[in-house]
Amino acid sequence: MGAENKIVKPNVEIAPPGYEGPGFFATTLDKAVGMARKNSIWPLPFATSCCGIEFMATMASHYDLGRFGSERLSFSPRQADLLMVMGTIAKKMGPILRQVYEQMAEPKWVLSMGACASSGGIFDTYSVLQGIDRIIPVDVYIPGCPPRPEQVIDGLLQIQKLVENESLRRRSSPEYKALQMKYGLE
Repeated sequence: MGAENKIVKPNVEIAPPGYEGPGFFATTLDKAVGMARKNSIWPLPFATSCCGIEFMATMASHYDLGRFGSERLSFSPRQADLLMVMGTIAKKMGPILRQVYEQMAEPKWVLSMGACASSGGIFDTYSVLQGIDRIIPVDVYIPGCPPRPEQVIDGLLQIQKLVENESLRRRSSPEYKALQMKYGLE
């Protein structure tokens, strides 16, 4: 049996709720900005181990993360809004990871990919950071050792949902300020 050719229909972005009429569409600023941000995330990959190889597979043509609005990888923290931490983070790397996070402009999000970045994985030793959430806040965790490309795509879709629904005023809220203070980020 040969592989069947399937017709893939493109995903059409559904307009946010608003008022429509002939020649116009009106919605709230939060909804319009959320939709634009959701479809233009610039990830910064911070890969140290095997999870980085799985991320490369996710970026390749078979899975193509570019279909989800993350085509352009940014290797400069000042131009990125999603920090993707992948692999084992040694305690000596912790300050560098935190510095990269601090250099990113607001709004910024963090995705922890794999068991090592999320909890230290199998490396329960003195030299391995037991989860990056000890030094920076994490928005989405992707489980696995290493996670499959489908899981990475699901994690990115969760980030997109978070980005789309985030209020423009969230970053100045007392809850966000308390989270920043908890991590010593002012």
